[in-house]
Amino acid sequence: MLLPDNIHPELSIYYNGALVLDELRHKNCQSILQLFAKMKAKTDMSFSTFILCLDWLYLIDIAKINEKGDIEICS
Repeated sequence: MLLPDNIHPELSIYYNGALVLDELRHKNCQSILQLFAKMKAKTDMSFSTFILCLDWLYLIDIAKINEKGDIEICS
């Protein structure tokens, strides 16, 4: 859910997407598994939520996959 009305906000894609974006700002170019491991350690985020966050960040043109297959912030 992007904006849930019946669950805790920390379970929303917006909130978790902001956490993923914050991690990408610390180190711009990371592999998907590297980034997920960092998010899992910080927030205990599930892989499906992580992928939905990456999808959301891609759709709003904030993150992309580069030629090497790593996740980076769009410039």
